[in-house]
Amino acid sequence: MEGYFAEYRKKLTTPEKAVEDIQDGSTIVPGMVSAEPPALLAAIANRARQGDLKNISVYFLHPAEHAAMTILAPDLCDCVQIYSWFVGLADRARVRVGLNYFVPNYFHQIPRLLSDFMQVDVAMMCVSPMDKAGYFSFGTANDYTSTAARHCKKLLVEVNEYMPRIFGDSLLHIYEVDAVVENHTPIMETVPQEPTAEDEVIGKYIAEMIPDGATIQLGAGNVPNAISRYLLNHKDLGIHTELFCPSMVDLIEAGVVTGRRKTIHPRKNVFTFARGTKMMYEFMDNNPTMESYPVSYVNDPTVIAKNENMISINSILEVDLLGQCNAEFLGGYQFSGTGGQLDFVRGAFNSKGGKSILAFHSTAKNGELSRVVPRFEAGTVVTTPRMDTQYIVTEQGVVNLKGKSTRDRALDIISIAHPKFRDELLREAEDMYLL
Repeated sequence: MEGYFAEYRKKLTTPEKAVEDIQDGSTIVPGMVSAEPPALLAAIANRARQGDLKNISVYFLHPAEHAAMTILAPDLCDCVQIYSWFVGLADRARVRVGLNYFVPNYFHQIPRLLSDFMQVDVAMMCVSPMDKAGYFSFGTANDYTSTAARHCKKLLVEVNEYMPRIFGDSLLHIYEVDAVVENHTPIMETVPQEPTAEDEVIGKYIAEMIPDGATIQLGAGNVPNAISRYLLNHKDLGIHTELFCPSMVDLIEAGVVTGRRKTIHPRKNVFTFARGTKMMYEFMDNNPTMESYPVSYVNDPTVIAKNENMISINSILEVDLLGQCNAEFLGGYQFSGTGGQLDFVRGAFNSKGGKSILAFHSTAKNGELSRVVPRFEAGTVVTTPRMDTQYIVTEQGVVNLKGKSTRDRALDIISIAHPKFRDELLREAEDMYLL
């Protein structure tokens, strides 16, 4: 045991020394969201700002505040090229003007992109403190981070006592690490917003579609928070989800989520990354019911489908009359990303008794714009193809498109549009020879 701590002390260094061997032209993969290593990112940004590091490529999925304050700084655009596997608040404007490049992907395939199609020079991530057996935990971010750690030339870890220790396939040994930095700062919190009136209606609709004993996946946004309020009388739900969020803690503590009837990983809450509050991170820490695995496993549609009664719930921006769903393109620009939506759409539908549910508000811009459209604007990308769309839900109702003709699908979709747009949509459907 002492040998592990001796190895730890030998590799312990400052952020500046940890990054001093990074070469011009290197490809760097930092941890995701709350696993961003702030001290290491700041040290790289300082080197670049001083002209000591040029032409580096950095790959993010949903960069957060630490990246925004360091490596994404506008003055580093000439020497740091950012690539985004997803698009969020921190990099949306940059992608729109061509300062970041979006890399299309399905979330579950990113680990394979790292191992088979890229050369990762440096991986760096925030981890939990080392245990007596010499293991760190990837904590809130297993996702592709764990794969990057095993397929890079140099691995740097930033140890943070606030990072929860997580079970599952989430361990990293000191002998795998090239350098250790300590930086004990509270990890980034994301406080859920209060659901809107529309969210509450949608949440109630969806909760009624979830049977006792189901395994659930909740995507990001207000709708999942609304759904959880209407699940408090359910029994023996399970969790197999891309994102673990605070509303899931509420369901676990209320005894609604037990995992007893899960087909795989019974009694375990399975996820690949987590984003939430300090309370949630404390709940997760050293909790034997919490297990994280690489996204190549959690989001693999064939693995998802092994969960009987798998219910996936995700958000979209708009749907057309053919049933195509867009969750990532807005106003002619990349607004978000595919993420794991299609992974779970396909996995849940192929589950015995499973359901894939896509939810959205029927209008935008204070009710002036319909999110049910006849056709997508030219150039708009499709996140979920019409062949995959099953249930779609707005505050106006619920429809199931599977097995229906183009005529019946169009009529169903129009039925959950806002009433003031339905007549126009019916005329458009006739012009498209759908009716």
